[in-house]
Amino acid sequence: MRLATYSLKSEAALPRLGALLGNQMLDLYACECAMGGRNMIPGSMKQLLALGKPGLDRARMLLDYAQAHAPKLVPGVLSDLDAIHFLPPVPDAEKFLCVGKNYRTHLEELKRNDLIRETPNEPTGFIKLNSCLTGHDTAVARPATVTHLDYEPELVFVIGKHAYGVKKQDAFDYVAGITILNDLTCRDTQKKEVASGSRFWTSKNAPGFGPLGPYIITMDEVADPYDIWVTCSVNGEQRMRVNTCDQIWKLPDIIEHFSRLIPLEPGDMFSTGAPGGVAVGKANAEALYIKPGDVVECAFEKPAMTLRNRIVAPAL
Repeated sequence: MRLATYSLKSEAALPRLGALLGNQMLDLYACECAMGGRNMIPGSMKQLLALGKPGLDRARMLLDYAQAHAPKLVPGVLSDLDAIHFLPPVPDAEKFLCVGKNYRTHLEELKRNDLIRETPNEPTGFIKLNSCLTGHDTAVARPATVTHLDYEPELVFVIGKHAYGVKKQDAFDYVAGITILNDLTCRDTQKKEVASGSRFWTSKNAPGFGPLGPYIITMDEVADPYDIWVTCSVNGEQRMRVNTCDQIWKLPDIIEHFSRLIPLEPGDMFSTGAPGGVAVGKANAEALYIKPGDVVECAFEKPAMTLRNRIVAPAL
């Protein structure tokens, strides 16, 4: 199942909670009302995940109902994808933690470019702010002061229930699904932050520097999260393709490490690091940094999903 947070382009409405049905988006709450249901579906992704398995089962039941009764559904329950505006799947997570230096190939790139001070011996991370998040098919403004804007496609795990003091062997019991983050990074600013020892990276938290989605793919559709090919293309040219098996710290390590002291809640997210192959790691990096007019696509090959964004000049 593929879950999304979205709004209709035709109206300035509150965000809706949806599930993909073929090439249309199903409004889960509207579908439940049309079915004469008992209003179990809440208004946000975070609230749905907080319901646990009963909430996801209810969403699946509504998908089955909509598929069987599609011709009879009232207008607005199903919307064509070109009629909707994608928002980040979880736009209001309590915590979005990004694990850094977590691919062997990317670790070597960072070392060559003086973007790492030491090799970590346990998972490390930084915070991605909700204010920097944006959705699929949105425009991202490159600030006028930024010249070295890099792409970083990352596998994200979405937490599905309260987790505290979790052991490795139980980690996946707490995961609702996966999504994609393009962890856009201003490399020139990042280099200064690393040199100063900063623990808060403004280079990754500018408005729009967190394209996320378009969907949460529930774990029943993920055969093996550590055998997913992740790609990134710019203007249709593939820049990188790497498998998630190259990660140093896997999800069980990450959840056990962070949940020792930090309670995790439904809707919290872990981005698991950038793979090798980003612009900064290549000899012709200056030509590869993304600029206004570029279209960047980050994707999983299987289960297939693509996150697309256009880079634009800042508004005057």
